[in-house]
Amino acid sequence: MYDLLVVGAGPYGLSVAAHAADAGLSLKVLGRPMASWRDHMPRGMFLKSEPWASNLSAPDGRWTLDAYCAGQGVTARHGEPIPVEMFADYGLWFARNAVPEVDERMVTRIAAHPGGFEAVTEDGQTLHARTVALAVGVMPFVDIPAALRDLDPALVSHSTHHSALDRFHDRDVTVIGGGQAALETAALLAEQGARARVLVRADVLRWNDVPPPFERPWWRSARAPLSGLGIGWRNWFYAERPGLFHRLPESTRAEVAATALGPAGAWWVRERVERGVEVRLGQEVAAARAVEGGVRLEVTGRRPGTLENLETEHVIAATGFSATVDRLGLLTDELRGALTAAPDGSPQTVRDFESSHPGLFLAGLVTAAGYGPAMRFVHGATYTADALVRGVRRRLRKGAAGGAARVPGSRDGRGAVAAGRG
Repeated sequence: MYDLLVVGAGPYGLSVAAHAADAGLSLKVLGRPMASWRDHMPRGMFLKSEPWASNLSAPDGRWTLDAYCAGQGVTARHGEPIPVEMFADYGLWFARNAVPEVDERMVTRIAAHPGGFEAVTEDGQTLHARTVALAVGVMPFVDIPAALRDLDPALVSHSTHHSALDRFHDRDVTVIGGGQAALETAALLAEQGARARVLVRADVLRWNDVPPPFERPWWRSARAPLSGLGIGWRNWFYAERPGLFHRLPESTRAEVAATALGPAGAWWVRERVERGVEVRLGQEVAAARAVEGGVRLEVTGRRPGTLENLETEHVIAATGFSATVDRLGLLTDELRGALTAAPDGSPQTVRDFESSHPGLFLAGLVTAAGYGPAMRFVHGATYTADALVRGVRRRLRKGAAGGAARVPGSRDGRGAVAAGRG
């Protein structure tokens, strides 16, 4: 039986695994490394976050993005976006160097089991662990507007369903949404020969400002510090103090999770959108149906109660994610039903990313309501990995006191993993 089973091998899962190995836990890491970044983002996209805010986390501070870039003959500079393909390759490099061997099989089911948990892999093998860290990323939580959900996938897709957009060359494509995913997807479509438009519910597009220089006079930094989530004290608090955020009243956390760092485009994509994309503001899809050649959308106009029809060959919904308990499909009904939900439907965490079911830990987007907006970005992986492994060790000590678990002693992560197999 393993001390810890890490399910998911994206930035959060790999960071948790690196910290767990360093702590001497026997662990198993399952999932295809950096799968979302490799398979669900179109070629040509860039990271929105600054390179220095996009590091995966290892306890010794090594294996950073700038170190990887330097090894490739590239300098990771503040204010210069990194291609998604390079970030995905960085994650694979991190996995090879900072994490015990990753088992690329997918987990199909996780159930509570005496002394911990039982996990079943895609080929039918059953694994047992005292604790589980669920780091499943964003793909289970893809959200498509209700008006579009019943249409054929050939006509409607989510922005995460594409690793390339060249198949839309010379076609009419409508993108729904006003955030970075929508705007960058539309820009790429236009640049690859599609007739691209964006429908935005808001009456105005929001654009992030060009970041200030990394090195600034102290008085400017004191007035508006730079953080992994942007400039200003509020963003600094979200980025650097997730533990304090977790102590805020639940109603406050829920409001922040719903409103902070809302949809906005990166400064470097603005010119590309304005040059080649039709933007329709103050419009929302009320209904949709398949017609010959594509989709007919009924779209609300700027005046209340008005509708207009719009025909397009394909719709891409860049409408984000809904990280709710009911979408944790890996968990059995019994285990999922044991989780307490926050006001937004996401699973509550009680301490150090532990869910309301003892021994089941959560990481990534699904914890944003509990630990703040940083959990929607790679930057949040650093705090998460350290705190979550601390919580796992606390849980194991409690189990050992009850005669159900060992207390990890060795800090030789790779040796502990080998000892824990079987």
